[in-house]
Amino acid sequence: MTGYLNAWRGLPRRQLAMLLTLAIAIVLANVHQPYPEIAPLQHVPTLVLVLAAPLLLNRCPLSNQAVGMLLIFWLLHTLGGRYTYSNVPYDAWMQSLSGFTFSGVFGLTRNGYDRLVHLAFGLLWVLPIAETARGRAELGWRGSLLAAIFFVGTMSALYEIFEWILTLYASPGLADDYNGQQGDVWDAQKDMAIAIGGAAVAATWHAARGNRHDRGSHGIGAG
Repeated sequence: MTGYLNAWRGLPRRQLAMLLTLAIAIVLANVHQPYPEIAPLQHVPTLVLVLAAPLLLNRCPLSNQAVGMLLIFWLLHTLGGRYTYSNVPYDAWMQSLSGFTFSGVFGLTRNGYDRLVHLAFGLLWVLPIAETARGRAELGWRGSLLAAIFFVGTMSALYEIFEWILTLYASPGLADDYNGQQGDVWDAQKDMAIAIGGAAVAATWHAARGNRHDRGSHGIGAG
């Protein structure tokens, strides 16, 4: 227990604030929870991650920028989890603010919030994974970015397999609410493609930024 508490105390102040922000978001997402049956499946893993994060960051330190990207992703996931993704009322929010809806402007026929989070997974996880590969596996920066793309693709595939297994063994209503296919038979393939595409864009951007700002450096971001 002492070691665990020391891991919390040893966190950089910004990263501690980020973890506390995510913990508060999880609590708020469950106030008057509209889908209590599915909420634990969405939020308990995130809470476990928050509790484990100090130990993970102690073992594999990340920059504040990388942790900030992970925070954005998990905040997006926490919001989606509150509404089972398929029911995030972004159109109603936009209608009240501006008088128009995203679905109307872009011609969407389904709730696209899950697509946004899959894109965010690709865009936001590349830097944390690349920093980890750089520090733990001692890969070069380009090799670390390539490893991050492979990580995103692999995790996306494993997640879709998990959803398939859930469909086989969970009650139909629970599986439908969690998976959020919304009648799209190609949902899994599209989700994976969007995540991998986002990772490729992020890796390209980080590679260019590293070449421009960190040429000759031996730290994170070096070429």
